Amino acid sequence: MTGRARPYDRDAALDAAMILFWQKGYHATSLKDLEAALSMKPGSIYAAFDSKQALFALSLERYFDRSMKALRAALRVAPSPLDALADHLRRTGQTPAEDPARCACMLVKTVLNATAEEAHLAEQARGYLEAMQEEMAQAFARARDLGELPDAADPQKLARRYQANVTQLRIEAHRGLPRAELAALAEEMAQEIEALRHG
Repeated sequence: MTGRARPYDRDAALDAAMILFWQKGYHATSLKDLEAALSMKPGSIYAAFDSKQALFALSLERYFDRSMKALRAALRVAPSPLDALADHLRRTGQTPAEDPARCACMLVKTVLNATAEEAHLAEQARGYLEAMQEEMAQAFARARDLGELPDAADPQKLARRYQANVTQLRIEAHRGLPRAELAALAEEMAQEIEALRHG
């Protein structure tokens, strides 16, 4: 009599896969790594997620969803769009050393590291980056409409610069920049956003 496969928690498995792929990247993550992180046998992993690429695509989606929710949450609670964007930079710069988030952006890493055979993964990541940038542009547009920015302000241009700053903070965290220095860099970026305030 054969034992039944142990039931798995899909959310917990996807969380574990996302963190593992985020930290190690697609190519450096082995099936053995996934077995250990997900507490699942290879057959169970493939039965649940079809393939390593499919699991990575789901992990990318999860990363994007969480990043977008964090940005939107910041925009909801702050008294103004510019305050929200500045505070989001500050929070990014205060990530504890032991936090898995002290890694370069998973979306950027995927765009840079995907091979020709994984072009669909790079395209998926590009789409998510564009969606994040559009959310940032909408925040800058709201700031302009509220009079925080001059009428001539270009929300798309500001969003590109803002996304580049967030990416830079993630890279510096990944490189191991001491937390105090990372926080100081984030503070400089946040003050640049606040200095855009019209009048």
